[in-house]
Amino acid sequence: MNVASSIRVAIVEDDMDFLNALTQTVQEEVDMELAGTASTRSAGLDLLQGPSADILIVDLGLPDGSGIDVIRAAATLWPDCSTMVSTTFGDEAHVIRSIEAGAAGYLLKHREPERLAAEIRSLFSGGSPISPLIARHVLTRFRQSSRERTGGERSDGADETRPLTSLSAREQEVLELITKGFTADEIANLMQISRYTVLTFVRRIYKKLNVSSKAEAIYEARAQGLLR
Repeated sequence: MNVASSIRVAIVEDDMDFLNALTQTVQEEVDMELAGTASTRSAGLDLLQGPSADILIVDLGLPDGSGIDVIRAAATLWPDCSTMVSTTFGDEAHVIRSIEAGAAGYLLKHREPERLAAEIRSLFSGGSPISPLIARHVLTRFRQSSRERTGGERSDGADETRPLTSLSAREQEVLELITKGFTADEIANLMQISRYTVLTFVRRIYKKLNVSSKAEAIYEARAQGLLR
């Protein structure tokens, strides 16, 4: 049944068995409501022309194109909707492209549809559910970026008049992750450190950047060329 606080879920998935199982899961949850489904890229883009959902689940390998196009369009047409990828593609290229397009969660499709209900609630609450294998890809990419910057590279558009803040590799890693929207608990799990250690890194970053909030830290880090 529908309740006032129902989480509206839209699904773009071409595997009909998985789509049916996931649809049934959403319909059986008392705090969720199925906002619509599509099984192709084209139908997914059409779905975005209607009322916005709270959560959009997208498969990347659609028969008429990439689900990344749907993710990118959703970021514009449904700006308040959080997108989660559910796919069989676990390689770094697909992971990074999806995150850059606007995905806030990335799960491999071998998970049972029933378990996705908990992940939907996590995403709706501001979390970033991500499979362990995918987490390793994300950390590998961020660490490579950190090494490149340590070698003296700065992103285009950095303000050359600002002094470049020196961050340790771990501080840089935390900065990259909070910029992507990960919470302290999620960063702790990704980096396999305690939440207290994450918060210590955050305080050091704020102090070095001379800021007092996440938004200020991201702005200042971008201004100094510390982020892409």
